[in-house]
Amino acid sequence: MAEKAYYVTQEGLEALQNELEDLKVNRRKEVAEKIKVALSFGDLSENSEYDEAKNDQAILEARIADLEVMLNKAQVIEKNEQAAGTVHIGSSISVSYKRVDGSEATREFSIVGSNEANPRAGKISDESAVGKALIGAKVGDSVEVEAPAGIVVYTILSVS
Repeated sequence: MAEKAYYVTQEGLEALQNELEDLKVNRRKEVAEKIKVALSFGDLSENSEYDEAKNDQAILEARIADLEVMLNKAQVIEKNEQAAGTVHIGSSISVSYKRVDGSEATREFSIVGSNEANPRAGKISDESAVGKALIGAKVGDSVEVEAPAGIVVYTILSVS
């Protein structure tokens, strides 16, 4: 079975590297201090502070391990490798679509790897229904996406 590649933009790669550095340098010290303080309370069998601190440590170490895997398998998407006018990971696009009430609207967003996705910030995952439908499409193409409210047709206005 092929291992999954993590597609990231250069900006996304730097954010992952910064998060990993912060977790290793700062958060590990904070959690170690919480454990030290909790140990000073004595009896570990009834020490909820110790249990909470150890749980925080497990979550932290799991996130560090996840980030290290992502960084080891990261494939940076270079903008100059993309075909002009075609939607790829890293593309910024503008689309038009019809709202549920029938009115026409436009929206702009970027297609990013799943670990960079943040719909509120306009970053749509390449693995989402919208992202999958748009990858490979060109300016002027219309794509249909199954949404909870029904099928939405997006028409690509621009790709950069």
